[in-house]
Amino acid sequence: MPRSRAILLPIVLLLVAMVSIQSGASLAKGLFPLIGAEGTTALRLSLGALILCLVMRPWRTPVNFSAWPSLLGYGLSLGSMNLLFYMSLKTIPLGIAVALEFTGPLALALFASRRLLDFVWIVLAVFGLWLLLPTEQSSAHLDPLGMALALGAGVCWALYIVFGQKAGAAHGAQTVAFGTIVAALLVFPIGLWQNGSALFSLDLLPIALGVALLSSALPYSLEMIALTRMPARTFSILMSMEPAVAALIGLLVLSERLSGNQWLAIGAIILASVGAAATSKGKPMPPVEH
Repeated sequence: MPRSRAILLPIVLLLVAMVSIQSGASLAKGLFPLIGAEGTTALRLSLGALILCLVMRPWRTPVNFSAWPSLLGYGLSLGSMNLLFYMSLKTIPLGIAVALEFTGPLALALFASRRLLDFVWIVLAVFGLWLLLPTEQSSAHLDPLGMALALGAGVCWALYIVFGQKAGAAHGAQTVAFGTIVAALLVFPIGLWQNGSALFSLDLLPIALGVALLSSALPYSLEMIALTRMPARTFSILMSMEPAVAALIGLLVLSERLSGNQWLAIGAIILASVGAAATSKGKPMPPVEH
């Protein structure tokens, strides 16, 4: 394979994965009027777990019971992250929700650092958050509850990384399948309580299956391929562009128009994430399911 193609291919795969994830989120938002964010999350995780089980066959992997606490933490944080993220989409634009969610792993990456340079990335992230706060002069107010839910999803994403690293050391790639099963078991009862038998409507199945494929199976596979073909730092830097991809998908698919301050806020958070990734010596940001 020519060197230029070898460099370009993983970048293209990662960009396609990000577009797929955010397209899945925009498709999921179309289900909200029918079964709400809770029901949509329940279907998306349940179908995602089913797909992952059929593909990965986790029952063939010996169970390491000593690692189950980490695996449960991973699954619970995954389920909570998806639920809070989808609930935030009810009242705030997709690009803003993803940008706010990114503050979780960004804070985790910077938490243990004592370098002066990292203070710059912290200031940039805080500046981005400050730009999203409602002011008397701003005509583009954001729902405070929606913002809080997105930030909560970010906290869960940070926990997802912490527990995922521990669980992954014991169960490898099967961690995703096991964790998604736990996440589905957490969220499905909530969706069922909110929607009852409407959750089992066959009319919803094609869209819900599309959400599961776009948000889980396809992007996770592409991200794993990309990660094996590019340096970890490059992977993390490119992943930091996801809020911009989400904002563009929100504009093109959902007609979500952002103000100048909101685009600037997304840019500041992206720049903070890129800077943290470029100067970090740690592991890359892991793939995440939305």
